[in-house]
Amino acid sequence: MAQVEATTERIIAADAETVFDALADYSGTRAKLLPEHFSEYEVREGGDGEGTLVHWKLQATSKRVRDCLLEVSEPTDGQLVEKDRNSSMVTTWTVTPAGEGSSKAVVSTVWNGAGGIGGFFERTFAPKGLARIYDAVLDRLAAEVEKK
Repeated sequence: MAQVEATTERIIAADAETVFDALADYSGTRAKLLPEHFSEYEVREGGDGEGTLVHWKLQATSKRVRDCLLEVSEPTDGQLVEKDRNSSMVTTWTVTPAGEGSSKAVVSTVWNGAGGIGGFFERTFAPKGLARIYDAVLDRLAAEVEKK
């Protein structure tokens, strides 16, 4: 099995602390950021960064739905890591300053892909599809924090 990775980033016109706080707010802001690919969103423990346990279903394609139960940690300042209890998927959100009043938000997801021909298609197409989904999340994040 090969590891599959999808990464996308965006410069946001808000300071890094504001952007990070919005991402870490699973009981409030985060649900507003999710496009139609996410359903059944539910905070099961915590709700603010480290120690949060959150559930959602991610519909990456018309036929592929992933049931996610994510444990959230904050290994370093400006970083949220979401580890899926149901799979090998790990999503890392990193927010860093990017000049006066701006920040850079990077989201990277890795998982162990399938083998064989199915794995070839997964490695070829899944990163692009997931990057599009996370581009939409980053668009909504920017709209949310830039209006403040």
